[in-house]
Amino acid sequence: MLNLMRLEMKKYKLGSYVRGAIIANFIILGFLLFISLISKIEGEVELENYDMALTIIDSFVRATFIIFAATLIAKLIIGEYKNKTITTLFMYPINRKKLIVAKLAIVILFTFCSIIISNILITTIFSFISVTYQLIPDTLTSALIMQQIPSMLMHAIAASGMALIPLYFGMRKFSITTTIISSLFIVMIVSSNSGDFSLNDIIVIPISLALIGISVAYLAIRNIEKMDV
Repeated sequence: MLNLMRLEMKKYKLGSYVRGAIIANFIILGFLLFISLISKIEGEVELENYDMALTIIDSFVRATFIIFAATLIAKLIIGEYKNKTITTLFMYPINRKKLIVAKLAIVILFTFCSIIISNILITTIFSFISVTYQLIPDTLTSALIMQQIPSMLMHAIAASGMALIPLYFGMRKFSITTTIISSLFIVMIVSSNSGDFSLNDIIVIPISLALIGISVAYLAIRNIEKMDV
């Protein structure tokens, strides 16, 4: 399995996605700093404390990498079917299920690791700049960080699961566009905010979406031997 994953990553040159993730991190960071600086200049406080800042960072990061996951699914799986190159792959003496599992494992691991690493990276840089320029009238304490860790991990796991939902829509007509658009709808559902409230705060919703994503992946793997390519 690990060999298959390594070969897939080498084949598709997924290093470009890592570079894309780094660029996305700095875009998110830049946006947060821009909002904070403008607020300070105007004498308003958009980010009242680090609890709010960490929540916003986590929300932006999850939204970004759910969309990243959809582009990965489109590249690794949907594109293979659309271009009929999957037929050539299935001619190799490799179990079809193992091949698809390897592709999906790449998507899940990339999404999970990207969310965790991005949260840490953006929070670290943002808090350093915030302290230097006094952007937030608050102090980032170790107690708050420890409090946020379980939430961050849970959100990362849930996002990694729900990121598989676009696979269902993409596989219906082998459409790359549909795959990516469906991820945008998922992001709008779980990342939309109304004041201090987000649907993602209702724990049942992200967990349910994650279970749906896992079910979609299971069905795709289970039926792969019977699927006409």
